[in-house]
Amino acid sequence: MIGATPLKRQLSRQAGLDPGKYRLALALVLVLALVLSGRLFWLQIIQGEQNRVRAQENSVRLDPSQPIRGQMLDRHGETLVASHLVHKLYVWPKQAGGPNWHHLRQRLSALLDVPEEELEQRRANSRPGNYRIALTDVLTPAQTIKLLEQIDEFQGAEVGVDYLRAYPHGTMAAHALGYTSPVTDEELAYLARQGYQIQDRIGRTGLEAAYEQHLRGRWGGRTLEVSANGNVQRPLGEKPSVPGKDLQLTLDLALQQAAEKAIAKYPVGAIVAMNPQDGAILAMVSRPAYDPNFFSQLVKPQAQLDVLFRSSALPMLNRALNPYNPGSVFKVVTAAAGMESGMFPAETKLDTIPCIFYGSHCFPEHNDEGFGEIGYEDALRFSSNTFFYQVGVGSGSMALHDAAVKLGFTRRSGIEIGFDEDPGLVGNEEWAAAGRGWAEPGQTPWIPEDMASASIGQSVVQVSPIQVARAYAAIANGGWLVRPHFSSLDPQTGEPVDWLAQRQPVDFQSETWATLQRGLRKVVADGTGYGMNSETLPAVSGKTGTAEDNSSHGEDHSWFATFAPSHNPEIVVVAFAANTPGGGSAHGLPIAKAVMEAYFNP
Repeated sequence: MIGATPLKRQLSRQAGLDPGKYRLALALVLVLALVLSGRLFWLQIIQGEQNRVRAQENSVRLDPSQPIRGQMLDRHGETLVASHLVHKLYVWPKQAGGPNWHHLRQRLSALLDVPEEELEQRRANSRPGNYRIALTDVLTPAQTIKLLEQIDEFQGAEVGVDYLRAYPHGTMAAHALGYTSPVTDEELAYLARQGYQIQDRIGRTGLEAAYEQHLRGRWGGRTLEVSANGNVQRPLGEKPSVPGKDLQLTLDLALQQAAEKAIAKYPVGAIVAMNPQDGAILAMVSRPAYDPNFFSQLVKPQAQLDVLFRSSALPMLNRALNPYNPGSVFKVVTAAAGMESGMFPAETKLDTIPCIFYGSHCFPEHNDEGFGEIGYEDALRFSSNTFFYQVGVGSGSMALHDAAVKLGFTRRSGIEIGFDEDPGLVGNEEWAAAGRGWAEPGQTPWIPEDMASASIGQSVVQVSPIQVARAYAAIANGGWLVRPHFSSLDPQTGEPVDWLAQRQPVDFQSETWATLQRGLRKVVADGTGYGMNSETLPAVSGKTGTAEDNSSHGEDHSWFATFAPSHNPEIVVVAFAANTPGGGSAHGLPIAKAVMEAYFNP
């Protein structure tokens, strides 16, 4: 040992320590100390916060408490949509993936009479993370009692409370009310910031979606201390859930039921019943319909989903908000265009004949004879085609389009459920010159045949029942375009809305309104709408409509638009039945009459 005294060398030899081995042992000790110190620094300093959170998660569990969603009530307080309490069997992930899972699964299967394979499939299909796994759909009362009596014997399993949306009237008003369904993993990535949970449901369509924030409530829950094996030791705190708010609607349950019955035999159609003064929707029907209770099921068979979303019948489509060729119910727009353009004032009389040529086509009178020389009121009363051909062609496409826009056509109505509302079409020269939506500009010019067809609501005109209801409401109330609505609350703010103040004045002359009102009264008093007369109804005004189906080239559509009482209107009803040969008098009118009877004779 260099530099060592003879005494040190002697002592080293006596201790049996080789100097080289001594230095190696010391180096190993130093390296080990450095490694341990580095590891402690990494765990406690670098990853300290993360490890503290993990440690807390191992000992603390959040047991969420779902809020009950607010009810929807009709204008009289009758329940249209509610939520009912159900029980489900849950298991925590540690027990569902641990060594005792096989035994737990066997015992639960025997107790509940549920196949083990079903429990295993539910476990395997569960979302990853520290969330409870629903092993069953809704438990029966007998299953719930059995489980609650023996739940202490099933470590990691528990009976949980859930709320499912319930639609007690089934398909009734389904398109207006809408439905809810579970939040997806992708949606939760951004909805979590708004307080949504993994088990949450959200409004998808209709009023469920429009008033989501009003109806949904806020989650609560309990914080529980658990042991390493997942057993609850003690509660640490609780925050009660906040229930959603109830929503009272303008819908009238009895009137809605009457409307559903009135149109039940027609496979495809729609009804809108509305207050013409403020736009409150009293009833809305769309056929075919669907049962929103289906979406409350935990398991939804693919075959049923295909029927709803892939069927050519399109049961999810709200026909009340989607456009069709309107036929003669659109003649009030042509009349307004003629008077407002100045080309055909209110006192105008025109000769109606069997047929008028426009371009290369002969456009006939519907009775093949004509009605002689008549004015606007009788033209509406008899629904003369050749009168309105002359007015429409003489006024021009832009005058017709302008009148239509003022009456609410070619734009969305503003109704709360208008997410998928189609604004429709009233063709004109500018639209045609731009390519009609499918051709290159300049290749599809406006032709006389277009103008003649548009004048009586055919071919290049497509409007929705809700738009027709707005237009006829404006005629009924003397010049105010209302905004259709289902609630007195603004869906964005939840604040009350003065819907009368939301009305927009339509800039027509007073004589235009008076002429249309007199003409529509004559339609029912002694015209094509004579069938609306009844001893149990007040004076009624309205207009029949029969339209070619230019979209699918099927049978004619049937329409009837009406309001009553004629001089102090309380209700507008628009009835539409698709592909029903026979005309508005044969199909649309009886549907609308049944709704009127239910309103005035409850």
